[in-house]
Amino acid sequence: MSTPWQRHLAAHPRGVDITMVLVLFAVAVGGSALTGSAFGRHLPVWLAVLLSAVSATALLGRRTHPRTVVVVTALSAVCEGAVGYLLTPLSQAPLIVALFSLGLRTDRRTTRIYAVVTLALLIVTALFADPLSHNLLLTTLNPVAWVFLPAVLGSAVQLRRAYLAALRARAEHAEQTREEEARHRVAQERMRIARELHDVVAHHLALANAQAGTAVHLLATRPEQVRGMLESLAETTSSALVEMKATVGLLRQDNEADAPLGPAPGLGQLDDLVAAFTAAGLSVRTTVEGGPRPLPGGVDLNAYRIAQEALTNVTKHSVTRSADVRLVYRSDRLTLTVTNDGTGAPATPAPGRGFGLIGMRERAQSAGGTLYAGPRPGGGFEVICTLPLRRRQEEGEAGGS
Repeated sequence: MSTPWQRHLAAHPRGVDITMVLVLFAVAVGGSALTGSAFGRHLPVWLAVLLSAVSATALLGRRTHPRTVVVVTALSAVCEGAVGYLLTPLSQAPLIVALFSLGLRTDRRTTRIYAVVTLALLIVTALFADPLSHNLLLTTLNPVAWVFLPAVLGSAVQLRRAYLAALRARAEHAEQTREEEARHRVAQERMRIARELHDVVAHHLALANAQAGTAVHLLATRPEQVRGMLESLAETTSSALVEMKATVGLLRQDNEADAPLGPAPGLGQLDDLVAAFTAAGLSVRTTVEGGPRPLPGGVDLNAYRIAQEALTNVTKHSVTRSADVRLVYRSDRLTLTVTNDGTGAPATPAPGRGFGLIGMRERAQSAGGTLYAGPRPGGGFEVICTLPLRRRQEEGEAGGS
C-alpha cells in the first residue's frame, strides 16, 4: 500500500523530474569544482557548469529516450575528462542516473553494450586526452564501479518489477479462476435444487390432485371410502412439506441449520412411492430382475426421482390408470423402465411444459447414464433409463485391496 507522500510524487512526475535535475546539477558542479581545485590548476569553471547543466537537463528525457540520454551524459563526461577534470561519482552523477534509467527501461543486452562503450570512452580519454595526467588507478579503475553498478542495478530492478507483475497477474488469474469455478458450482447447485423442488412439488401435487379428485368421485357413490382417501391426502401433503423442507434446507446458511436434514430418498423407498400412487388410483406393477444391491448415492437418488417423475407424468398426462415399473440389475448397470399399458392417451406432457423430461435427462447424464422418453410402438409412453454401476464396483474392489 502506497503512502500519501508516494501518491503525491506519482501524481506530479514533472515536478519530481525538475527537482532531481536541480539537485544533480548542483552535485555535479560541486564535484567538478572540488576536483578542479584539488590539483592546484585553474580549470574553466564555466565549462564544468555548462556540461553539468547539459547532462542534468538531458535526464528529463530518460523515460522516453534512455539511450539518447546516456549518449549525451557520456559525451559530457568525456569532454570534462579531456579538459582536465577528474571524473568522480559526484561530478558524473547525471551519467550514473542515466545508466540506471537505461538498465531499468531497456533489455540487458542494450544496457551492457552502452555501459561497455561508455567505460571504454572514459578510459581512452583518461589515457590519451588527460592534460593533468591524473593517477591511472583513479582514471581507469574508478569509472568501472560507477558505470557498471548503476546499469546492473537498473536491470535488477527491472527484473524484480517484471517478477512482481507476473506474480500479480498469476494471483489475479487464480482469483478469477476461483470466482468462475465458484459461480459454476453455484449454478450447478441451483440447477440441482431446482430439479429436486420440481420433482417434489410436481409429484406430490399430482398425487394430491388425484386423491382429491377420487375423493370427490367417491363422495356420491362410496362415502365410506372418502375418509381413507382424505387420510391419504393428508399423508401426501405432509410428505410434500417434509421433502420441501429438506430440499429448501440446502439453501440455509451454516449458522441457520438448526435441525438435521433427513436422508435422501432412494430405490429402497420405491414400495412407499408405489403405495402412494396406488392410493391415488394408479395401478402400478413392479418387476425386479437381478439381485438388488446397494447403489451409489447419486445413482440411487436419481433412479428414484426418475421413477417418481415418470409415474407422476402418467398420473398427470395419461388417460390410463396403470403403469409398469421394471428394474434390471446388471453387473455394470441399472436399467429402469416405466411404461403405461398403451390404452388411452400417451403420458406425454403438453408443449412448453416438458421440464420433467428435461430434469430426468439431466439426472441421467449427471450419473453418467442415458435416458429415452417417448411413445411406445404399440401406443402409450415409456421412459427407459440406464445408469452405470461400474464406478461403484471399482471403488469397492479398490477398498477391499
